[in-house]
Amino acid sequence: MSYQALARQWRPRTFAELVGQSHVVTALQNALTRGRVHHAYLLTGTRGVGKTTLARILAKSLNCEQGVTATPCGQCAVCTAIDEGRFVDLLELDAASNTGIDNMREILDNARYAPTAGRYKVYLIDEVHMLSKAAFNSMLKTLEEPPEHVKFVLATTDPQKIPVTVLSRCLQFSLKPLPTEQVKARLAHILEAENIAFDDGGLMLIARAARGSLRDALSLLDQAIAYGAGSVQEAQVRAMLGTVDRDYVYRLVEALAAHDGVTLLAEADGLAARGLDAGAVLDELVALFHRIAVAQVVPGAANSFEDGAQVAALAARFSAEDVQLFYQIVLQGRADLALAPDEAMGMSMTLLRLLAFTPGAPSSPPAASAPVRPEPKAVKAGAERAAVETTSSVALQPESPPLNMEREALPEPPPATVGTFPASGAEWSDWIAGLGLKGMAAQLAAHTEWRGFAGGTLTLALPEAQHHLANKANADKLKKALEAASGQRLQLTFEKADAANGSLAARQRQAREQVQRDTEEAFRRDAFVQALEKEGGEVRWETVEPVVQPASVSPVPEPSAEAQENTA
Repeated sequence: MSYQALARQWRPRTFAELVGQSHVVTALQNALTRGRVHHAYLLTGTRGVGKTTLARILAKSLNCEQGVTATPCGQCAVCTAIDEGRFVDLLELDAASNTGIDNMREILDNARYAPTAGRYKVYLIDEVHMLSKAAFNSMLKTLEEPPEHVKFVLATTDPQKIPVTVLSRCLQFSLKPLPTEQVKARLAHILEAENIAFDDGGLMLIARAARGSLRDALSLLDQAIAYGAGSVQEAQVRAMLGTVDRDYVYRLVEALAAHDGVTLLAEADGLAARGLDAGAVLDELVALFHRIAVAQVVPGAANSFEDGAQVAALAARFSAEDVQLFYQIVLQGRADLALAPDEAMGMSMTLLRLLAFTPGAPSSPPAASAPVRPEPKAVKAGAERAAVETTSSVALQPESPPLNMEREALPEPPPATVGTFPASGAEWSDWIAGLGLKGMAAQLAAHTEWRGFAGGTLTLALPEAQHHLANKANADKLKKALEAASGQRLQLTFEKADAANGSLAARQRQAREQVQRDTEEAFRRDAFVQALEKEGGEVRWETVEPVVQPASVSPVPEPSAEAQENTA
């Protein structure tokens, strides 16, 4: 039984075999090629990212019988001895076990003597942050001016605990956690070389569970091979790791989209009954909402996901605002799991919170004893519907300005005309301002420009820079508001335009620019300002702002009185 663990068997032996860390490899290779090798290096990073491996490869590069080189031969007696861990001039020390000053003094005393078999003595001190303060102080002078035949390589997972006096004497390299795809590719390469059957789903689960540590990934791979009796399959890896099947997560989100609380809680109870980790369930939910958000902003990005079809379908069922809200709720629920009486209760409460904050979800009827709140007053825009009264976003400063400049607030747009569409594009921006839209749907409407209405199809122009606003959720909200305002069914289409100068957003932007120009011109004409400029004063024009601000680009009405009471 001479089996060797994969993490040891597949440890890289040259810089070319090292996975990732190209920023460190390039620097060390250039230093070796140009003969500018520093006497002390500090390698930092999480476990299993290559700190010890880099130190051993550097020791081979310095002591190879072929000479100091960035590509050690790997065949000579020195390279072979380092690979087998028996090279006398490579001293690997565990600072966690040798923390005292006496241990450090012994090391430094031996550093004075010439190497026994190689060109350099290389001291690899692992977990160096565990050394005592006295031990650090004793090595300062040697670190700053070591003998010419000595090189120090310090490795740590916690550089914050190392004194700055030591940091200043070392070249520091921060090794990064490896990307999931890179870890997966390395695992696939190893399994192909070992002639072991596998599937991509199982490798992806292992790569995610490793969280950037290739050594952890190889240890999990060893475990998965043993669990799967010589193969690595997704179902077996999922059972071994206790991870959640994505089908469960899809069903949770489908129930959320359908406002089906019974199904949502039934799925949550089923997950708890199977003994699946609640934290893992919420982690998968967070990851799914992230993919949905990416697919909404960049629709083509869904094709790069393993579950691209499911993500694209779910992205069409939620608005971008809802997905952002859900992401934050699940993320906070994940952090609150430790505070819940048990994890299953914390998970179900997070799911209930998602349902409670889902727009359009049916709310429970108030208790009989609860006081009935009066309905807020609405401004009638016509006989067919009541439009929400919009408040002007013109903001007046609380105090009089220092200059005698009079400004008139921009007139509010007239309310929407119910029962008919505008007769021309010039009326479109005024017409949509009274639709009472909110959020991203209001942004979409504000950037559109009238193109025509024929055969039940309304055509609007939308600049390419804002075309991402025209996703299904926002377009449906705009379409419903237009049908309610006009009293007729319609089809809504968008065409790309270089600019929409007749849109509400463009008109408001032009109004703001004109107000700003008028303000600066009035400032220039002021006698006090002119006198200051004659005395050598300089006006910082970027600080000049109008006393009265025009309406904002987003025609989003202020919250109603009922919404404000609910928020309170």
